[in-house]
Amino acid sequence: MATPERKPNPLFLTLIAAGLFLIGAALLPLLLEARQAALAPAGNARIPSASSYPAPQLVLTDLQGDPADLADTRGQLVLVNNWATWCPPCKAEMPALQAYYERHRGEGLVIVAIESGSSPGQVAEFAASYGLTFTVWIDPAGAALDAFRNWNLPSTYVIDRSGTVILSWTGEINLASLEQYVTPLLDR
Repeated sequence: MATPERKPNPLFLTLIAAGLFLIGAALLPLLLEARQAALAPAGNARIPSASSYPAPQLVLTDLQGDPADLADTRGQLVLVNNWATWCPPCKAEMPALQAYYERHRGEGLVIVAIESGSSPGQVAEFAASYGLTFTVWIDPAGAALDAFRNWNLPSTYVIDRSGTVILSWTGEINLASLEQYVTPLLDR
């Protein structure tokens, strides 16, 4: 006696296909993240652009409302960071900037973080919430963005002791980049 041919249940096949699709969709972000990590530079350091131009003349206001002049930092290694309180990559890099400053502030490093556009109260609240101990300036009109001719946020510049901009980054900076590219300049 022959066994009757059994046809697969279409509902069962649909459930199997949907399950395989969901598993694939869940694994896709993990595969993409692994690919990005494999392509990232060693130590996850972002490579800066080499520069060589005089630091711009820039007079703004600090968190206490006093005038602050970039020329007053001459003779020190200065890291200028243009940022905004509303900018996600700016927020993400603040802990790295603070950690770097804590490690190297006794070596002649000055960090000047110039906030572009928010009110002094918002900037002070932001600085307090992130525990920032480096210099923060207020720039409601974007004068620093104009002075450095870069309107992207965040953007970071290294000014050597003679007043020349020697390195620049556009986009979020990280601790690996600071250690790799800025720390050797502290001895100069």
